[in-house]
Formats: sequence, structure tokens, C-alpha cells
Amino acid sequence: MPIKAVLFDMFDTLMLIEKNHEFYSPSLMRMYRYLKEKGIDVSFEKFNSAYIEARDGLYAKADLNFEEPHFNVRVYETLKILGYNYNVSSSLVAAATNEFCEEFMKYVSIDKEAEATIRHLHGKYKLGVVSNFAIPECVLKLLKASNLDGLFDVVVVSGAVNKRKPSPEIFENALKMLGVSTSEAAFVGDTIDADIEGPKAVGMKTIYIERRLQEIGKSNPDQTIKSLSELPSVLERY
Repeated sequence: MPIKAVLFDMFDTLMLIEKNHEFYSPSLMRMYRYLKEKGIDVSFEKFNSAYIEARDGLYAKADLNFEEPHFNVRVYETLKILGYNYNVSSSLVAAATNEFCEEFMKYVSIDKEAEATIRHLHGKYKLGVVSNFAIPECVLKLLKASNLDGLFDVVVVSGAVNKRKPSPEIFENALKMLGVSTSEAAFVGDTIDADIEGPKAVGMKTIYIERRLQEIGKSNPDQTIKSLSELPSVLERY
């Protein structure tokens, strides 16, 4: 069956993040400084400790069902641990999340072949992004900043739907919005469990982009590429 839709992983597929989580400390510090200006009067060490406790506690629960609470929940839980009672939907919590996002974006750059590849595929296939990230607004900002936002028919981010790859729900959600069946879609990504095993389990074709050494094991992607420029010719084989 011919491919009608191509879905992409976001980070380390379309967008490249500086390695070793270089973004983490400055992003957290920027968020902390904002909150301190707004009256959250604790040391950074105490704030950092509370953040880690909140984050790890959320993921301990979320990992059981591949859930992805919005980053706002992480900020809310951090403040709660510190003794501050803000609503999860408050403007302060949302603004703190945005501060983290704005700093994080400085450590992300578009793959040099991404825009040309997406523009080449645009109009020939339905296109989408399915990304694991707790701040969906940040994904949308990055796509807009990279001139890619108008080229995708659907963008599904885990933090917006509370499901993350390799959960079948996040792929099925995107395909339903596109109006195509799993057998008519291909997924392109760099992570074996999330981007190959996940979409393969729901019946999608899988295209693995080699960004780093990983154990493929029995996952066996349908195709393997080393750069996005190879993707159009690979898709034409279907």
C-alpha cells in the first residue's frame, strides 16, 4: 500500500539538541530567577532539590502508562513542595514554564537538511510531527522559528495529550487527525523504542535515522537513513 502520510519525531530528528543536557542548568536557573522575582523566596539549591523531587515523582507514576503531564504540573508540584499554593493553571506557573522554554530553545538548532526535505515532501504527502516533550508550546515555537510551522498538517506533542511514545495512543491520535490508516503512514525517528518499536507496533512503516550508536536488536526498522536528504528517495520505494 502506498505511503500517504509521513510523521516525524522532533528532537534529534528534525531539531538537534546540544548533547549532555547542556540546556538543563541554565533553563532551570532562568525559571528560578523569574519565580524569585515574583516572590518565591528560596535558595536555588532548595528550589533545584524540590524540582528534582517533583519531576521524579511525576515520572514514577507516569512511566507506568507512558503518560506525559504538561510541564506546568511539574512547576506546580515544585512550588507545592516549597510551601507555595498556586493553581496549576495560574499565570505564574505558565510564565515560569515559558521561561524554561525560552532558555531551552537556545540549545536547539534545526537539522541542516530538515527544511529542504520537508518542503520537498510537502504536497506529496500529509506531514506531521509526533514529539515527546512536556512543553507543547515550545515545540510549536521552535517549528515557527525554523520556518517549518506551516508545512505540517498535524503536530501532536506528548505534553498536550498526556501520552508519550511509544504509547500507541499518540500515533493513533495523529493518524486519526490526518485521516489515514496505519498501513498508509511512515514514521521517521532516531530512537529505537519510541520511534521504531512504537509506530511499528501499530502497523506503521518505520524509517530510522542514525544519529548515534544504539542497539537495534529485533526492532528492525523498515529502512535506515543517515541523513534527512535520503528520505524522499526512500519513500518513493513504497
